[in-house]
Amino acid sequence: MDAALHEVTFELNGRPVCVRVAAGETLLHTLRERLAIRSVKDGCAPQGQCGCCLVVVDDHPKTTCLLQTDRVAGHRILTLEGVTDRERTALSTCLAYCAGVQCGFCTPGIALRAVSFVRHHPTPVRADLAKALDGNLCRCTGYHKVFEAVELYAQVLRGEVELPRLPTDGRVGQSLPNLSAVRAALGERPFVADLDRPGLLHGALVLSAHPRALVAGIDTTAARALPGVQAVATWRDVPGDRLQGLLYPDWPILVAEGEEVRCVGDVLAAVAAVDEATARRAADLVQVTYQPLPPVLDPFAALAPGAPRVNPVHDNLLSHTVLRRGDAEAALRQSAHVVGGRWQTQRIEHLFLEPEACLAEPTTHGMRVFSQGQGIFDDQRAIAAMLGWPLDRVHVEQVASGGSFGGKEDLSVQAQTALLCALTREPVRLVLTRAQSVRMHPKRHPITLDYEVGCDAQGQLTAVRARMVGDSGAYASVGGKVLERAAGHACGPYRVPVVDIEARAAYTNHPPCGAMRGFGVCQAAFAIEACVDLLAERVGLDRWTMRDRNALQVGDRYSTGQVLTKSVGLRQTLRALRPHWDAAVAAGRAVGIACGLKNSGLGNGAVEFGRARLVVEVDGTVSLYNGFSEMGQGLLTALVQCAVEVTGLPAAVFRPRVDTTFALGCGQTTGSRGTLLSGRAVQAAAEKLAAALQGCSLGLLAGQVFSGEVRIDDTTAPGADVAEPKTHTSFGFATQLVELDDQGRLLRVVAAHDVGRALNPAAVVGQIQGAVVMGLGYALTESLDCDNGAPVTHKLRELGALRSRDVPPVEVLLVEDPEPEGPFGAKGVGEIGLVPTAAAVAGALRAFDGRLRTVLPMRDCPAARALSVGHHPPHRPGSGP
Repeated sequence: MDAALHEVTFELNGRPVCVRVAAGETLLHTLRERLAIRSVKDGCAPQGQCGCCLVVVDDHPKTTCLLQTDRVAGHRILTLEGVTDRERTALSTCLAYCAGVQCGFCTPGIALRAVSFVRHHPTPVRADLAKALDGNLCRCTGYHKVFEAVELYAQVLRGEVELPRLPTDGRVGQSLPNLSAVRAALGERPFVADLDRPGLLHGALVLSAHPRALVAGIDTTAARALPGVQAVATWRDVPGDRLQGLLYPDWPILVAEGEEVRCVGDVLAAVAAVDEATARRAADLVQVTYQPLPPVLDPFAALAPGAPRVNPVHDNLLSHTVLRRGDAEAALRQSAHVVGGRWQTQRIEHLFLEPEACLAEPTTHGMRVFSQGQGIFDDQRAIAAMLGWPLDRVHVEQVASGGSFGGKEDLSVQAQTALLCALTREPVRLVLTRAQSVRMHPKRHPITLDYEVGCDAQGQLTAVRARMVGDSGAYASVGGKVLERAAGHACGPYRVPVVDIEARAAYTNHPPCGAMRGFGVCQAAFAIEACVDLLAERVGLDRWTMRDRNALQVGDRYSTGQVLTKSVGLRQTLRALRPHWDAAVAAGRAVGIACGLKNSGLGNGAVEFGRARLVVEVDGTVSLYNGFSEMGQGLLTALVQCAVEVTGLPAAVFRPRVDTTFALGCGQTTGSRGTLLSGRAVQAAAEKLAAALQGCSLGLLAGQVFSGEVRIDDTTAPGADVAEPKTHTSFGFATQLVELDDQGRLLRVVAAHDVGRALNPAAVVGQIQGAVVMGLGYALTESLDCDNGAPVTHKLRELGALRSRDVPPVEVLLVEDPEPEGPFGAKGVGEIGLVPTAAAVAGALRAFDGRLRTVLPMRDCPAARALSVGHHPPHRPGSGP
């Protein structure tokens, strides 16, 4: 509950405001919770490093999560709500037109800084603009579309060009703006933390203080006695299943007394109180008695005989994938050239800008849950099982997600929020801090990769032998599938007749590792591409020719044994990139090149579905339901385009929704499969609607529901004993070039990608640019180091995601080799953009200084030292990577 309040007066958006605040209260809290200003967002409080909470104070941009409200007394404050109508309209339109909005969580802060900058610099120079936006982190776009939008906005304000009209047709192949881009840019599209309800309670969690310890007692007495506390939940309050997990039920929603905590993200108690400050104070008052135990932190040690068992549900070997074809020992012995070595990749924090959040409210029938997760039907099942309720008593609705990249597949706070709602019979909203988020959700796997690769005298690859061990942390998540995917992609996009690959995932007491954009493929690409470079040198071929000579084509056998029969655009991407390669070499630049492929669809024997419903409403709109989540990748816009293409109805007719109204469960939005599967389902439903519209108006169809479903059940598990394995439905292919300047700094990236068909070219380019920039961070600056099982830092700049001043130009070349099993020829592009990037950077660095770098991130290089982030506090030894 609020402590003693005092009044503060300032000018807000041109009007005087007098507001009562607590001592030490931040301006962010005052604006959001007392004045209902929702354009300011909390992405990292109290770091002041993401820019989502930006306001302008007396013409100077300031982050508000560090600024106490008392300090702005008598000053002028401008938020996006107070910007002139002309500026609001022009900038939001330009951001939408240029595809400068993806998840949209960071966009209001970027928009306000852009308004302020252009007011003072009406003719912005790109380099100055990049420096000006440096205080605003964007994890999705890679900044380039934002730069284009702000430059166009400045031209509009100067009267040099007309304000562009946003395309509204939206047929396949057109760059229809993201359907919510304008509202998102202005901060008008709500995220979970923006939702409010009468009588809303606020939640907070108690996380483990140790990576491994026996929980001897949990005392909630002091917390319950704090005024304003409405409930304190522990394991005793869970009426149903307390263990959850996507693949194995091995992850406790609340750890019980007498059990071990297994990582520093484990939850021991959840509090509901009348305000957030009280909830967090109460969480601090929960007394947990621990008996610390030695944590298991090395995956190799975890797999050794006699190692302590990390998780009681499963032994320490979470998964073991084996792929063998031919006699690798003999093939390598007979090869003209053999190279090899050990490569090591790092743990990575997703760093989505919106921390995990959930709101649950009671209904007459049960409960409504507002989730930002990547699979609301999995959320529904887990919450119902935890409460011991029938499935239909829990209705889940997906709220726009402020970025995910795989990090919001597993349950985060949905179950605890729902439990508090069930206990209090009041609406409850629970939002993690950035520090809690970093401790809690699964990360990208650190993997150790040992490789031997051979080729003949002409440079044709002969064999690959690889051994991989990945640290999956304390819980399974989808870690076994990540190592399975790494094994399947171990040979890269190359023709290799003999393979001998093993990949193991191990439990440890580190934070869990699971899905992250690229999903094991990025790690394998870093190693195999280096081996291809080394072999090219041995043979005497240039690196482009070596790749072209071994590139997979239709009719070739992929590393899992699958014969590729369609849509293999790798050589087209190589040829598209060839002029840029030749020019860089001719100019004497240090240049790297790498290729990649990434499955579209889970495959590997999984049965997959795409499901959609088109519901004609009485107001003349069509609700478009599908089973996958929107998290900034533009899925819902692409699905509308599929419906438009088939029906001929304008895009504005369709209203996409993701909730559990219909039984459309398809699993998690992962594996670059949303467009592939839901696109086909929407296409099928739209064909039924189009047939019904023949000789009939839309209004006469009100109340009718048109369904579409696709089922994929023809893939085989890795290593299956079948004559002709088919491990995946589709693949995307890419070739990327990274060029350095004469001081070894990033100069430019060119990315040629086979996308099947670009349903929305501007959005596809934006996805690839964002992924490439994420890949540059992966290569040079990003790492989530841990000490004794706990993250060393949760500070955004130390975690190493690139800022606007750091990014080089990224040119995207789209290649379209249509995928017959995809909607209108499309296949997924959300992940492959960063698959080759780190390897291309490593190749460019080796061309610059001759050093072979085998450990990520490559901080000790001129390209990394030139960047503004990732300058990490020294890592203390003894804890593993």
